[in-house]
Amino acid sequence: MRTVLDKLISWTGLALAVVLLAAGGLLTWANVFIDDQVEQQLTMQDITMPEGPALESLSAEDRDALEEYAGTPLDSGPKAKAFADHYILAHMNASSDGRSYEAVSGEYNAMTDEEKASEAGQAMAGLRESLFMGSTLRGLLLYGYAFATIGTIAGYAAIAAFAGAAVMLVLAALGFVHARRTRTTESAPVAATV
Repeated sequence: MRTVLDKLISWTGLALAVVLLAAGGLLTWANVFIDDQVEQQLTMQDITMPEGPALESLSAEDRDALEEYAGTPLDSGPKAKAFADHYILAHMNASSDGRSYEAVSGEYNAMTDEEKASEAGQAMAGLRESLFMGSTLRGLLLYGYAFATIGTIAGYAAIAAFAGAAVMLVLAALGFVHARRTRTTESAPVAATV
């Protein structure tokens, strides 16, 4: 009976190892696919990370976040996040005194037609449009960062799946060895005692 139980558990472990190997393969594919897509899509935008004078007007925190990427093509999730949060947002906040697109748009919409036609109204309309475009670009770049992060997580999960499959293969092999030894022990004649 012990031999049957050992074999059942070992075959289950072997099946689980196959499932983990398949999962590891799919996760590896997801990691590579997502990384390639993020890089390809970001590269097509032809954005170069700011450097030199473009960084001088920024706060120390924003400069520090961007300096490691200075002058390189924006082609990865971390670069997209740095550009969105420390360059675009910094310029949006500087131009709008920290107000969001929603706040500026609300102020503009509250203006009368005469106020909108004035020089101040036209400046508000331009600021509103700039904040809209900046918010849109930031959102798209942060989507790229989010997908890149998912790809990275898929890569780590693939490593864990492959490691789990290796452990299950070793345990299944040990289970089959144990089943063989148990079968040999169970089938050995027992000496009769008188």
